[in-house]
Amino acid sequence: MSSLETRLFIDGEFVAGEGAEETAFDPARGTELARVASASAGQIDTAVQSAYRAFQRWRRTTPKERSRMLWAVADKIEENAARLAEVESLNAGKPRRFVEAGELANVADVFRFYATAVRNMPGVAADGYRAHTMTSMLRRDPLGVIASIAPWNYPLLMAAWKIAPAIGAGNTVVIKPSENTPLSLLRLAAILNEVLPAGVVNVICGNGPDVGQPLITHPLVRMISLTGDVRTGRAILKAAAGEQIKRTHLELGGKAPVIVMKDADLDSVVDTMREASFYNAGQDCTAACRVFADKAIADELTDKLSAMIGSLIYGAPERDDVEFGPLISAAQQERVAGFVERARASGADIVAGGNRPDGAGFFHEPTLVRAPIGAEIVQKEVFGPVVTLTEFDEPDTALSWANASEYGLASSVWSRDTSAALRLANDLEYGVTWVNTHGVFATEMPHGGMKNSGYGSDLSMQSLLEYTQARHIMVA
Repeated sequence: MSSLETRLFIDGEFVAGEGAEETAFDPARGTELARVASASAGQIDTAVQSAYRAFQRWRRTTPKERSRMLWAVADKIEENAARLAEVESLNAGKPRRFVEAGELANVADVFRFYATAVRNMPGVAADGYRAHTMTSMLRRDPLGVIASIAPWNYPLLMAAWKIAPAIGAGNTVVIKPSENTPLSLLRLAAILNEVLPAGVVNVICGNGPDVGQPLITHPLVRMISLTGDVRTGRAILKAAAGEQIKRTHLELGGKAPVIVMKDADLDSVVDTMREASFYNAGQDCTAACRVFADKAIADELTDKLSAMIGSLIYGAPERDDVEFGPLISAAQQERVAGFVERARASGADIVAGGNRPDGAGFFHEPTLVRAPIGAEIVQKEVFGPVVTLTEFDEPDTALSWANASEYGLASSVWSRDTSAALRLANDLEYGVTWVNTHGVFATEMPHGGMKNSGYGSDLSMQSLLEYTQARHIMVA
């Protein structure tokens, strides 16, 4: 592999970080991959100032001009997909074949969608609201500098979800990747630099307290966009309510219920969960991780899930046969193992897996735990290759269990009775509910949560609108 880019990207140039070094690991081997120097306080300010200056020009570009550039970015992502996938796989531990064929295709699609969407921004013009001599216009104007915080589980995809609608709407961006996974976003920055004017997108690296906090509290930042955990979301809200009021867009954690009715196609449930539960080693806030099964089919579903889990192949992400790779870090491996061990100690049934394998890397076995509704492992977000199964007597019981969660991001209902499935789907308090599938996304449709899972929509025209301010202009 050629050398990895470890410099910050500010005002159209790569510059060495002046702050403390953070280590990026190869999670499949547990070895150091690169050291990335964080942005200093001065460099954070420089990046925001650069974005602010660029905003004065970028906001005045036409939708047609922005569309052409977004389309060009998508073309270049596809041209560089193999290289981007290699870096993403190495740093995030994802199977390379899935990153290149699936995730990178979605990254390019996001930029292409917004290349079209920016030319179709909705607005209204009408007269007569006050008098026939008045004409009212509704403008959708950009906000300014957006501070974006991207997570480590989908470094490139989440960056695309944040960057494309923000700059498409006419804003500029300073984005901070996770200190665990900065390398693929820095590689993407080189591609963006071939198309976009200097300062429109800046990439600064470092941890939350030293870099994220001064970024989001910078007086020139107008909006904060975060994908992360609930604790970080709360910190963002406090920062946004400081001396300045900043708009926030929060996509936080999840604990997706999978309600399986007694008439469900169990083979379809299990086939879907093979990917929906274990892709990316379960490090996905929409993962199908919390099964509520009707007691009439709970034992049969347990047996089928256990057999499927026993056939899953995990290992080094460069292998052509693996279905998922390692967890992102030693700390995450310890966290997942801790949940499983506490469940075992409390008397839960570890039906399949449940162990950390010997050898290098931050791996954990795919695991199925049968436990009651009050168990910690059923209630809390594990964020690993762990699925729980809890049986219920009546559908309304499963519904109440699902809605009692602090989370409200994703859910699914499984039944051959469409009316019954839709009744449950309509009553579930989750931003997205799938019926007889799970984890299927469309760029055209919004993705976002409720309750402690945050608010705001990624993807779709809705996301584009959230990066704008509605303004009423009246002409006499």
